[in-house]
Amino acid sequence: MQRNYDLFEVFPDGTVIWRAKVSGLPEVRQKLADLAATTANECCAIHLSTQDVVARMNVGGKRPKIAKFLVAQIGYDPELARKRTLLLRSRGYEVVSVVGNECAKLVLDLSQDWNCFIIGHGAPKEVREEMVAWLKARFPRIPVLALNPPVVPVLQGADYNVQLNGPEPWLRLVSQALRKLPDRGPAPPQSL
Repeated sequence: MQRNYDLFEVFPDGTVIWRAKVSGLPEVRQKLADLAATTANECCAIHLSTQDVVARMNVGGKRPKIAKFLVAQIGYDPELARKRTLLLRSRGYEVVSVVGNECAKLVLDLSQDWNCFIIGHGAPKEVREEMVAWLKARFPRIPVLALNPPVVPVLQGADYNVQLNGPEPWLRLVSQALRKLPDRGPAPPQSL
């Protein structure tokens, strides 16, 4: 069953206008691209019942630049991805979360404004390595953080690897990776 998503346009003054309802990520990709082609304003697709932002285009647009960091999370367990999204947002990050490699490939190349990618731990090593390779081919300068289960200490190709043992270690690595980005504004808050 495909999820329903709502498309919104965000104006420079912060006003948000609903534009359409679509079903499934392939339609999100097409309709969001169509909408973004008609405006310089930011456009986004949201799954309202979970508040997951699954795609954004025209980020920045005519809005004033805000020193925020845009993190893309590729999860493999919807509930864990949602918890990580909420945690990252509580730390001031903007987050787009997708579940699975195919969804990620449909959504992530809609924007080039990513600051960091996080790969969840809930899929086989080969699936996760495929995602890292895809990300590195399309976004070679954007850091990739792999969240690893105890049996996989290192995910080949990731810039940062952390064994899951609570959120503090990987949140620290996200902050560290973002501080190293050139010309991206001030570093995110370091308090954990």
